[in-house]
Amino acid sequence: MARVLLVDDDAALLDVLALAFEEAGHEVVRASDGRAALEAIRSRRPEVVVSDVNMPHVDGFALCRKLREQGDAVPLVLLTSRDSEIDEALGLELGADDYVTKPFSTRVLLARVAALLRREELRGGGGASQPTVVRGELELDAERLACTFRGAPVSLTVTEFHLLEALVRRPGVVLSRAHLLAVARDDASVVVERIVDTYVNRLRRKLEAIDPSFTGIETVVGAGYRWR
Repeated sequence: MARVLLVDDDAALLDVLALAFEEAGHEVVRASDGRAALEAIRSRRPEVVVSDVNMPHVDGFALCRKLREQGDAVPLVLLTSRDSEIDEALGLELGADDYVTKPFSTRVLLARVAALLRREELRGGGGASQPTVVRGELELDAERLACTFRGAPVSLTVTEFHLLEALVRRPGVVLSRAHLLAVARDDASVVVERIVDTYVNRLRRKLEAIDPSFTGIETVVGAGYRWR
C-alpha cells in the first residue's frame, strides 16, 4: 500500500487516524505540525499527505503553499474544523487536492485518499513527477502536450499523448489495456479495451516514420504493453 504522512497537533486524533490507516494496510508517518511535516517529506517521502489546517508554527495552508512553491506536487488532503466556502476555496487555490471538514468519518477520509492514490497510479507516478519526461531520444512535455523524437516534433492527439506518457513514465512495467484506456481517455465513455491496440499502432507508425527501427513499445502477449 502507500506511505501516508499524517500531520496534526492533536495527538489523540493523530492516534485514531494512524490506527485507521495502518489497519487499511498503509505505512504511517506522523508529524505534529507543518514544520515537522516538511522535514518528514524530505526524509521519508510519502505518497500522500493528510494535514490539519489549524496548527502552530506552520499551519496546513502554509504547508500546502510551501510545497507548491517548491514545485512539489505530492497529493495533499487538508482537514479543518472550519466549514466556510472561503476556507475551502483558499485551500484548493493553494494547490490542495482535497478538503475534508471535521467531524468526518475515517471511512470517508480513507476513501478520499484511496481515490487520490488511484489517480496518481493511473497518471504513472507520484506527486513529485516532473512535467518533462526524457527517455533516450524521446521527450514529452506534459504541460504543452508536446512530443519530440530524435529532435523532430511528433504530432499526437491528446489520447495518444497520455497513453505514451503512461508508458514512458514507467519503463519496463507492463501496463494492461484497461489501465492504459483509463489513463488515455479519462472519461466515463464505454469502449472496448482493444481500442488501445489501435492507439498503440498509431503511435508506432508515427515514431517509425522518424526512425524505421523504432521498437520502444513492446507488446506483452496476454498482458498489455510496456516501454522497453
